[in-house]
Amino acid sequence: MSSYFHHFKQPIDNYTLPKSLDYPFFYKPHPIAELASKELQEYLENQTDFEHNFGLKPNDELAPIGKMFGVLVCKNDNGEVGYIAAFSGKLANTNQHKHFVPPVFDMLNVDGFFLQQEIRLNEINAIIDQLEANKKYIQLKLDLIVFDEQANFKISEGKELLKFNKKDRKQQRAQIVPLLSEEEAIAYEEDLVKQSLRDKHEFRVLNHEIETKRNDILTEINVFETEINALKEERRTKSNSLQNQLFDQYQFLNQNKTKKGLREIFQETVFQQPPAAAGECAAPKLFQYAFQNNLEPICMAEFWWGDSPKSEVKKHKHFYPSCTGKCEPILGHMLEGMTIDDNPLIQQNNYGDKLEIIYQDDDIVVVNKPEEFLSVPGIEIKDSVYIRIKYQFPKAIGPIIIHRLDMATSGILVLALNKESHRLIQQQFIKRKVEKRYIALLDGNVENDEGFIDLPLRVDLDDRPRQMVCYEHGKPAQTKYKVIKRKDNKTLIHFYPITGRTHQLRIHASHHLGLNTPILGDDLYGKSANRLHLHAEYLEFTHPTTKELMKFQVEPNFSL
Repeated sequence: MSSYFHHFKQPIDNYTLPKSLDYPFFYKPHPIAELASKELQEYLENQTDFEHNFGLKPNDELAPIGKMFGVLVCKNDNGEVGYIAAFSGKLANTNQHKHFVPPVFDMLNVDGFFLQQEIRLNEINAIIDQLEANKKYIQLKLDLIVFDEQANFKISEGKELLKFNKKDRKQQRAQIVPLLSEEEAIAYEEDLVKQSLRDKHEFRVLNHEIETKRNDILTEINVFETEINALKEERRTKSNSLQNQLFDQYQFLNQNKTKKGLREIFQETVFQQPPAAAGECAAPKLFQYAFQNNLEPICMAEFWWGDSPKSEVKKHKHFYPSCTGKCEPILGHMLEGMTIDDNPLIQQNNYGDKLEIIYQDDDIVVVNKPEEFLSVPGIEIKDSVYIRIKYQFPKAIGPIIIHRLDMATSGILVLALNKESHRLIQQQFIKRKVEKRYIALLDGNVENDEGFIDLPLRVDLDDRPRQMVCYEHGKPAQTKYKVIKRKDNKTLIHFYPITGRTHQLRIHASHHLGLNTPILGDDLYGKSANRLHLHAEYLEFTHPTTKELMKFQVEPNFSL
């Protein structure tokens, strides 16, 4: 245990230890956890125990991969306070490192079942690749494509010929038959019928020949595809079996030494099945080792080390909470019965009984929403703009809410007091007829004075409510911006969102493909402060009844 339990390099007598553990999914690291993180970062900067390119050094031959690290400050049986450290996933292609606690289960053990069964899966993949790359198989599929094109052309020609001959016979009946005697007309009609039957027969023969030739090609193709599909089914069966066998190896402890497996833990969630790499994050590794070795957890911290990933917003040395998709169900079991800080997101803010109303009439009401206040009721917190307006305007009917602001964002919201007003203003939002302007204070200097950001966004399925950049599945998200002022390594800026995606301005500001400068106080994509310095400053729309152009502006409670 001594190799994993690290004593602090400096005296910690002046640090007051917290009485409860951090709420893992939203917290500011305790000073002693920050000290442990600093010592771990010094180790990472100077270590020679492993080779891994974090993207911090130029001209490294290995591909750059940033990594999440975590520390857990704890007390051992001797009453000594120190810390243990862990990383998420694998590091330098292995799970075993002398400075970091071991994984809950080491799937990379060369003698373990995972790598042994993975060999067979790799063999199957190689055979499938070989079959799909077979020249004869590829040529047969090309032949089928060419044959289908030619066959469709022949069938189309045949149909046109049938139509032409039918039309010609109709003209003959109209023009020639009346000139014939009754006996000649009967014989002529019989000949026309024979022509029709002959045409139909020839078309059936054509279809039969095409179908026969096509089946011959398909028969040869099926020789390959039968084997390929059988191998794919074997791969699917073995992969599912291996995945379940792997899940069963992850048995998580809590302070009472009660074990619970991954499948049992996630069976109680809406997902029912564990996501890929569940249990490989730093936090579960830390608590597992602590409970196995009778260490008393005190506080924790997790930080990103290295180059930013392409999709997520993760910055070097910045602290981040545990992910919700993978870690929340696991830690729900592991931390059962422990004294944990309250979730600050469900702590009620007191803004009095009424919202600040900046305009109202019989159809609409415009309010200045305070920061850290919901637009609509949440699962835990019901108090919101919607609830307050329902209370202040009991005669209001319809949905009321037309658009929303993030809980952390302050600023102007327009609400409808009747269904028709809601419909008409909502249409303006849908058709992008509403002008919106936000003001934000960014934590750094933005280089360009103005510009345009186009980064498609989607939710991070493993870490809701975080959003991420995704060019494959993301929805379009565009923002114009214009710098107002720069001072003391801060930037005051105007944002003009063209679309209205969740966390759009926050991601576009923070992501390295955007401004690479997070909004001050952004605890999801930057660093926490007294508030998120983002404010919906200006709103312009057409009144639903009077058709008057309505313009509203409210200054933020921050400046530069």
